[in-house]
Amino acid sequence: MSNMAEKNPVPPRLKKKNTGITVLTLMPLYLFTLLFITGPLIYMFILSFMERAETWGVVNRFTLQNYKNILEPIYLKTFLESFKLAVITTLSGIIIGYPYGYFMAKLNDKWKKRMLLLIMIPFWISSLMRLYGWIIIFRANGVLDRILMGLGIIDEPLKLLYTYPAVAVGMVYALLPFMIFSVYSSAEKLDWSIIEAARDLGATRWQAFLTITLKMTLPGLMSGVVLTFIPSMGLFFIADILGGNKVVLVGNLIQEQLMKAHNWPFAAALSVVLMIMTSLMIYLYRKITHVRELEGLV
Repeated sequence: MSNMAEKNPVPPRLKKKNTGITVLTLMPLYLFTLLFITGPLIYMFILSFMERAETWGVVNRFTLQNYKNILEPIYLKTFLESFKLAVITTLSGIIIGYPYGYFMAKLNDKWKKRMLLLIMIPFWISSLMRLYGWIIIFRANGVLDRILMGLGIIDEPLKLLYTYPAVAVGMVYALLPFMIFSVYSSAEKLDWSIIEAARDLGATRWQAFLTITLKMTLPGLMSGVVLTFIPSMGLFFIADILGGNKVVLVGNLIQEQLMKAHNWPFAAALSVVLMIMTSLMIYLYRKITHVRELEGLV
């Protein structure tokens, strides 16, 4: 085969033609990336170093005050609350999503399709409509209160709506499928014969899980952590709907500074800090798993 390739080399003209076709094919992708991803990010970064105008817009004067303002206690507390909620959401996603994705990978093809369909159905419905369903459940004398009071577990309504737990439940509900899909993608590639061999050699179920299963599904697990942790820091509409004005996250703060306070430079600075945190999470994922792509998305 190599001799044939040497005897019949690709003509230079054909090589140039193929290169030109490749460039033309990729040009729309490059333009889209430049206009809608790279361009806005560069503009946001530059904007974060500008001053806010007294009435509207910005003043083209360099300043670090926007980043200094982030260090104020009220804004640091917002970042801390967002981080705590992200940790709670991620841990809850691992506890619920890892077993679900792992055991779903062990099912036969017929039941796999059914379980995948069960997870995908909520994506066919608007997120806002699904969250309003939680309002009906959590509101005073709502579905949850009536069930618990009917069972005699509580004597008065819990009033969970517009509280921190309600926002946490909403976050877990919205982001859980990403954890499940990521774990499922890794677990489906497992060589189950290796686990059976470990059991035959005397390893307990727990030992086989820690030494083989967990290590081989770690890329999917870490991918789920990234896909859960990062969005939960910025999904402001969930906190708006289920938390009212009592739960303020970084995403809510950015929205308020941009839309209500019209402090665009400060909103840009907050976004830059959030983007840096996102980049650090992806870096840690690659460092731990030695995998470049996020499992479950490719």
